[in-house]
Amino acid sequence: MAAAVYLGDTVTAAGYRLAGAVVRTPLAGEEAEALAWARAQAPLVLLSTKVAAQVGETVLRAALAALAPLVLIVPDLHGEVPLPDLAARLRSQLGLDA
Repeated sequence: MAAAVYLGDTVTAAGYRLAGAVVRTPLAGEEAEALAWARAQAPLVLLSTKVAAQVGETVLRAALAALAPLVLIVPDLHGEVPLPDLAARLRSQLGLDA
């Protein structure tokens, strides 16, 4: 079993491969299948923001909410899709937005 699986662009994947992760660069439309494969392979799945945006909200929420494997969204080299703002989301859910 691999220590981690990274799903994202080829340039960022090269860095993760050097760090020992198994990497995949899914084609357009194959992101959800790649995520399902990764979740079956490793205890840690790292998704680039671009892949996370293409997976689909329902599938992504289920993957992030699951206890195992741990699924994290990480920035990619290009930064085309910003990371979710967790602090703003929590403030909104707690009713602390001004």
